[in-house]
Amino acid sequence: MPRRSTASDVTRWVEGAGGIAHRSEVLAAGFSVRLIRDAVASGGLRMVRRAWCVSAGAPGDLRAAASAGGRLTCVSLARRRGWWVPDDISSKHHVHLVPHASSAGIDADIMVHWTRPLCPVARTDLQAGIEDALGHIAQCLPREDALVVWESAARTEALAPETLRAVPWPAVAARELAGAVTGLSDSGLETLVFAPLRARGISVVQQAKVAGRFVDGLIGEALVVQVDGFAFHASSAQRTADVAHDTELRLRGYTVLRFTYRQVVHERAAVQRTLQRALAQRLHLRQ
Repeated sequence: MPRRSTASDVTRWVEGAGGIAHRSEVLAAGFSVRLIRDAVASGGLRMVRRAWCVSAGAPGDLRAAASAGGRLTCVSLARRRGWWVPDDISSKHHVHLVPHASSAGIDADIMVHWTRPLCPVARTDLQAGIEDALGHIAQCLPREDALVVWESAARTEALAPETLRAVPWPAVAARELAGAVTGLSDSGLETLVFAPLRARGISVVQQAKVAGRFVDGLIGEALVVQVDGFAFHASSAQRTADVAHDTELRLRGYTVLRFTYRQVVHERAAVQRTLQRALAQRLHLRQ
């Protein structure tokens, strides 16, 4: 005779589903309404908005979305999906709600984006569609930071620039970013370096293959720019390979400028000034 399910089984199932699940999903898994109530009464779960079964280990961002009756979006979704996000951005949870939705459950730690969705979503989704999140980022962050996140998303989600341009973005800021995305910035950070150059009419070839390996950016004929990501130098072997390639480039007549994560993120003006000096000295031209 098979063992009957208990309230503890319901709690374990929700924990296995990531710590939070819509009531309809729990019912579809074969648990009864009574068992869900018993799990709540025993303290194993709590109900949020009478629709979400939440365990003690549920992620805070998803709990915030559920409590607001919306979906995670903007930089909160970007962090969850592994897109690059500036490290000085507020830790508030960004949630997408449709206009005129109830504001119950929205506290000071939640930033609401009130827009009509671009992407259809199911009632069991706690994460907004990628396009909606990008549209919110376009209006929430300064343009330069937003472009970096968009570039990172394009690489992470394998989004071709032309598909982003085909989206009927309602906001001008999003349409401008869709037109600026190249899809070539390997780390997303490269956009902080190269976008200002392009804005000044300077041509940059990203992911150019030079001396047998790809470089982050090639300006003109001879100026190579490399951008070290946050996890750069994670291994001595990678560091050795990079130093060897830099040496080979110099021996072939290239000037190599390598910038660290800290420089790119926190010392942007100094990075651009260094690049201006290199261009003024004609280091991008073959001597």
